[in-house]
Amino acid sequence: MGGEIERFMKVWISTIISLSYCYYIVSRIPKGFLRIISLLPILCLFFMLPLYFSSPTLVGTTSFFLWLATLKLLLFSFNQGPLAISPQNIHLFISIASLPIIPKQHPPTKQNHTTNKPKWLFPLKLLLFAIIIRVYDYKQNLHPNLLLPIYCCHVYLSLDLLLIFIGAMIRTVFGFEIEPQFNEPYLSTSLQDFWGHRWNLMVSHLLRPTVYNPTRSMLSSFVNFSCATSAAILVTFLVSGLMHELIYYYLTRVTPTWEVTCFFVLHGVCLVVEVVAKKVASHREWQLHGAVSGSLVISFLAITANWLFFPQLLRNGLDTKATEEYALLIEFFKSKLSLQVL
Repeated sequence: MGGEIERFMKVWISTIISLSYCYYIVSRIPKGFLRIISLLPILCLFFMLPLYFSSPTLVGTTSFFLWLATLKLLLFSFNQGPLAISPQNIHLFISIASLPIIPKQHPPTKQNHTTNKPKWLFPLKLLLFAIIIRVYDYKQNLHPNLLLPIYCCHVYLSLDLLLIFIGAMIRTVFGFEIEPQFNEPYLSTSLQDFWGHRWNLMVSHLLRPTVYNPTRSMLSSFVNFSCATSAAILVTFLVSGLMHELIYYYLTRVTPTWEVTCFFVLHGVCLVVEVVAKKVASHREWQLHGAVSGSLVISFLAITANWLFFPQLLRNGLDTKATEEYALLIEFFKSKLSLQVL
């Protein structure tokens, strides 16, 4: 584990140096084609860095952060996005580029508006996450159908808690609020609600100007607006699927099976169908109750995740490796605490 931590530090030192180059050199180059050319070495480096170590936790976190950094730098090429709007100094530039954060807009955008959450929600999530980690010790005795919701909760809670911690750190260090990262996705009442307004909002916030808007704008010259919108949704989900496929390769180091890409393409198709169905039914008097539609959405997400999202990870033992790493971290902190007591 010590060697992995050392390699992890080297990767992030390389990332900080690369982003310093972007701040001091690339920002002085005219926006557009020339700036993209100057960023190509950095973007290529970001694709290679996660291959430098093998810890699932460190690889997953680093590859996710660098994926977001890549999208932010692409927007920065055209003087758009959070790197062009917010940073006033290099520390802020590096933090916004390398961490999964976007400074909050004033006034906040409609799609990112969330209500204040109850104070007991965060401790409850921590408790549930701790329970899930302990349950893995007995997973050989559990029915596969019971493991499915556990895996879904694990993915959500690990991401949500990590992003909550980073958000709190940014507020403490820099004193500004960031855009919400999750909005209780288990309360979704439709696929559009889940992917657009509740799940991993940072990714939606960045994919919209980098993929969705340019695709829709380009296709609008050839087809009607509705078809261009549907095609843009499909392209956006395809890009997301390919990026997840790359993250899976970093984690497993095996030949891609394209299952996770199919997962996102399937959801893109279903989202397009849902949007069209809503338009057709907009003049009808009936609609499903939120509890019914929410249950259908969560069930569909869980079933398709079990079919296409999780298998590649489970076949390569990522759940076991991640559990072992959590156990090592717990033992590490226990030993540190015992030394402080002594």
